[in-house]
Amino acid sequence: MNNKSEIQKFVDYTKSSLDDQSFIRIKISKPFQSDSEIKGVVIKIVKIKQQANFQFIYSYEKKDITKNFLIDEGIAKIEELLEKGFKNFILFTSKHDIQLLFNKKMQPKVYVIKPSCTCIPSTDHNRNKIRILKVEDNLYLKELGIVTNNNEVAPSMQAKWTQINKFIEIVSYTIQNDKDSLQKMNIVDMGSGKGYLTFALYDYFVNQLKISSNITGIELRKELVDLCNSIAQKCSFENLKFTTNTIKDSEIKDIDLLIALHACNTATDDAIYKGITSNCSIIILSPCCHQQIRPELNLTKELKEIGKHGIMKERLAEMVTDTMRSIILEAYGYKTQIFEFISDEHTHKNLMIIGVKKDGKIDCKKHFEKLDNIKRLFGINNFYLENIMSAAK
Repeated sequence: MNNKSEIQKFVDYTKSSLDDQSFIRIKISKPFQSDSEIKGVVIKIVKIKQQANFQFIYSYEKKDITKNFLIDEGIAKIEELLEKGFKNFILFTSKHDIQLLFNKKMQPKVYVIKPSCTCIPSTDHNRNKIRILKVEDNLYLKELGIVTNNNEVAPSMQAKWTQINKFIEIVSYTIQNDKDSLQKMNIVDMGSGKGYLTFALYDYFVNQLKISSNITGIELRKELVDLCNSIAQKCSFENLKFTTNTIKDSEIKDIDLLIALHACNTATDDAIYKGITSNCSIIILSPCCHQQIRPELNLTKELKEIGKHGIMKERLAEMVTDTMRSIILEAYGYKTQIFEFISDEHTHKNLMIIGVKKDGKIDCKKHFEKLDNIKRLFGINNFYLENIMSAAK
């Protein structure tokens, strides 16, 4: 194997992704030397004074250091990193993921796989200050404690503000082909909590896009429902309301967009059930606490090593659960995406599932065969979402 040719392939893929604007980021990890000062590097594109730059984020044991380079200089830096020090390089693009792996003999090999994410991120430098949502004189942000009276994001709420804006970016991207034709939106937020995302959705659709929208937040804790309804009244958000209920017991119909972020365990499945059975156009989920499937895992001898350690079995349960959820969505006519919601530095609950309802005939049998194959592989007899969907037929 020609090491130079494999490395050059990765560089060429990087350059090509810049040319066709499919570049998302590069992640470099697994230093060959365990005592390496630099543990990993993440490379993004940012715009500084309207000019594209590479932003390198070097991760050390106890700190991160960020450096910006012009594109040509950045390519040279990437080539330097490819020549020494790390085993794993992944180029994320909206078309493919390109992975370069070095084996124990220091031999590299390039693999082209399906894209982890098709969303092109914002390239604005310091983009936490350049948002779709506006901070200035925004009453609900002040009432929720996100913004101070000086129109600045409170230091303790920076991570939440990042999460809110990232979520709105994703919603904007998801509906981008329909924005001009949308006349009215009926939206439900299942497990709305303190209403951060619910208020942001109302602000985005009603104030930014000027689309007539009815939005309902469903939350079990009455004190939060009362708080959110009070803030909605103060802001004169006439078509925003919050109700006290569980996701499972809620009755919804004629919904265009359903969101359920961090609904615990099978509450996410209840939200999927509500979305599918109400023929919801778009379902957006960020699952949490995948407890139902973990005890169901009955691993074969060949797979037992994966689940030997608790943390690995937990992550395996997460992957299997969310894969089966996406298959169920696809079986009922949704095109699905699973990707990173927001970087781990802001929240560990960082996976997002999006289902968009598509027209046309669906081969349900094919999808349920996939589901059965996964259940058989991992020894699963009982999958909650499958059970409640079967009961609804």
